[in-house]
Amino acid sequence: MLKDFKEFAMRGNVVDMAVGIIIGGAFGTIVKSLVADVIMPPIGLLLGGVDFSDLFITLKEGAQAGPYETLAAAQEVGAVTISYGVFLNSVISFLIVAFAVFLLIRSINKLQAAEEEAPEEPTTKECGFCFSEIPLKATRCPNCTSELG
Repeated sequence: MLKDFKEFAMRGNVVDMAVGIIIGGAFGTIVKSLVADVIMPPIGLLLGGVDFSDLFITLKEGAQAGPYETLAAAQEVGAVTISYGVFLNSVISFLIVAFAVFLLIRSINKLQAAEEEAPEEPTTKECGFCFSEIPLKATRCPNCTSELG
């Protein structure tokens, strides 16, 4: 059973899939940082200094009564919150990843279409006397028996 698993795991598709998952995870981390550290701070600044990761609604207060200045402070005292700012960051991250995957798939599809459109080498030619199709290497037409130059 261990030998069968080893054969399965070492197949090309499984290894390629594993590499893709690892690269995808790393890409997801980069996009999350891009959204949280590069895109959202300027947007928050334009909206009056709002930190999107600290946007939340308190459903139930914790050990200390609110209001809480940050999400971390609310969670520290055990308040029950809806963290819609973190959700908004996640949605933007998803949209960026989805757009990047769309561009990748689109590029792959264009490459495949270019390969499929490549013209095939001709295997036949037309006889100059009777205009029938004959093999490319023929020196005499099998239909009209004319010699081909």
